[in-house]
Amino acid sequence: MRMMRGIRWALASGAVLLASLTASDMVTAANGGAGSVVDAARIQAANAMDWLSYGRTYDEQRFSPLDRINQGNIGTLGLAWYADMDTARGQEATPLVIDGKIYITTAWSKAKAYDAVSGKLLWEFDPKVPGETAVKACCDVVNRGMAAWGDKLYLGTLDGRLIALDRATGKQVWSTVTVDQTKAYTITGAPRVINGLVLIGNGGAEMGVRGYITAYDAQTGKQAWRFYTVPDQPGKNTEEYLKKAESTWHGEWWKLGGGGTVWDSMAYDPATDLLYIGVGNGSPWNQSYRSPGGGDNLYLSSVVAIRAKTGQYVWHFQETPGETWDFTASQHIMLADLEIGGKVRKVLMHAPKNGFFYVIDRETGQFISGNNYAPVNWATGLDPVTGRPIENPESRYDKTGKPFISTPGAAGAHSWHPMAYDPAQKLVFIPAQFAAFPYFPDKNWKPSPVGFNVGIDQAAGAMPADAKVRAQARAATTGAIIAWDPVAQKERWRVSFPGPWNGGLLATGGGLLFQGNAKGTFAAYSIRDGKELWSFPAQTGVVAAPVTFMAGGEQYVAVLAGWGGVWPLATGILAEKSGPVRNVSRLLVFKIGGKASLPPAPALNELPLDPPALAGTPAQVAEGAQHFGRYCNVCHGDAAIGGGVVPDLRRSGFLADPKSWQMIVHDGALKDNGMIAWSPVLTPAQIETIRLYVIKRANEDKALAAQGG
Repeated sequence: MRMMRGIRWALASGAVLLASLTASDMVTAANGGAGSVVDAARIQAANAMDWLSYGRTYDEQRFSPLDRINQGNIGTLGLAWYADMDTARGQEATPLVIDGKIYITTAWSKAKAYDAVSGKLLWEFDPKVPGETAVKACCDVVNRGMAAWGDKLYLGTLDGRLIALDRATGKQVWSTVTVDQTKAYTITGAPRVINGLVLIGNGGAEMGVRGYITAYDAQTGKQAWRFYTVPDQPGKNTEEYLKKAESTWHGEWWKLGGGGTVWDSMAYDPATDLLYIGVGNGSPWNQSYRSPGGGDNLYLSSVVAIRAKTGQYVWHFQETPGETWDFTASQHIMLADLEIGGKVRKVLMHAPKNGFFYVIDRETGQFISGNNYAPVNWATGLDPVTGRPIENPESRYDKTGKPFISTPGAAGAHSWHPMAYDPAQKLVFIPAQFAAFPYFPDKNWKPSPVGFNVGIDQAAGAMPADAKVRAQARAATTGAIIAWDPVAQKERWRVSFPGPWNGGLLATGGGLLFQGNAKGTFAAYSIRDGKELWSFPAQTGVVAAPVTFMAGGEQYVAVLAGWGGVWPLATGILAEKSGPVRNVSRLLVFKIGGKASLPPAPALNELPLDPPALAGTPAQVAEGAQHFGRYCNVCHGDAAIGGGVVPDLRRSGFLADPKSWQMIVHDGALKDNGMIAWSPVLTPAQIETIRLYVIKRANEDKALAAQGG
């Protein structure tokens, strides 16, 4: 019966879909249909009916050949069904779709399964991540998705566990702790499974950890291998690649962690058994503390190729040597075969935070070409032979001791949001963003056991209460979809947006490019010129990437909506550059002729800005500004201006009550919501100075508002 149902679906989808089905697809359908296992052959066959892996295929191109939804009928695309989430935080997961069922993860590392046609909830799983884990997460309590293998699903949890679930029931099969939970490790990225090994990295470089990626047996959860990205103390490194890296570091970096976390991107080439990982930033950012005397600091901000079966090092390409700006190389890695100079080259394509687009030989790691896809002032270009950036000496705030406003900034010209690729036009579509960042070196920095450890003075770089300066900053902060020609290394077209932090991308055989954005819209564009062809009011910011699939003889498009991530948490007045958007977390599923509708959008109600009078001294307020910048602004916003996801402290009902303020900040009365007790690092007197600083900021902004600023 299952086989016959699969055949009927295939026949209903037309000749184009049939042409896309391989012999392996047919065998898979015949061997199991709705309950069939996921294996290497099935993933590599890339049956367009399913979405079996994070990037759909191992090459991470995020292109689907499905064309039932196309430029001719996109105007009739409508909502088929939706499902509300129970986590009002950022939603960043890419759904998996297997045999007519949708599998998602949500904020706080929860998992859910739905019938793809009806929207019926089939099961849900809550790993019960402790709320206080949120303080270890640099960039919201998000999760980017699951992996599938055999009859199981795999997800990483914010508190560092890797969990295997039974795909049919959602019941836990096994769980293993992948990190030292006494340290500030987190997991937000999606695992991958390659030939029975589940691969997972971690985050935490802002907090002070040492990065690595680990492989576990998919059936048992037993560790198979671990690959470290930063060398340990000299004399403790046994692997040759780590011994080689030692000479590129100075000082006692291992005491500060070093960084280099593998928190997101991976890609895999089955032909060579090479796994490509993107390595993150240094810990701390400021190299003068991390590695006094400089050095390239391998393997920070690098793409590294390793053997998927063994974890053996093969090659690396470092994009930002001596990283000091949070310029991670953890962004989406994509594989393709391109004709370059009259020869087909097996390449890896990458648009990391630093603003340059790289084309690299994926067999050897040789630099082929590169060019900036966004405005760049920290470097003047790339060496045409080696690809090494030609640095602007003034950008080295760690060496000059002077502030530097960098373009791009710490948010990057491209963050974690996935790109997409059109194999016909051979264009890469980049969800780009244009936002500068002020790096003020902290001359008195010391590591803290809790919170950010980046080595810059975030209080000094806070947005001033100056209407003119704020207007200039807002005007300079925008976003775009950039259609990039990787062979010519130039832009073909772009779609401009008022602000950054727009969603991941999906390209399809119907000539469509799908993306949600920070304005609260989910839209489809022409893949040829970027013309908007359709849009849907999602009622919330959409940052996750969509997928498309076939179920019940129809093509669907699905996307998780829910505003969040580091941008709306940390960037203050810039958080709502695209407009005021609130979190309404939902799974949205569309089809041609869909007739469902969303309930009315929730009102954008916010508490009034009505602070008490400031009673503190200038010295107390200045001290509070330092503590807020060090411990608070990454969640509660630059200059204490909230972005609508977590409470805006300027509007807090506790601001006028010192005792309640102490209960929350010092004692941790709201730890289950992610607000830990800060008593290990802040005294009651210091916590009181933070309250006074927030009161000052609230009064400043109230006055600016009265003046129309």
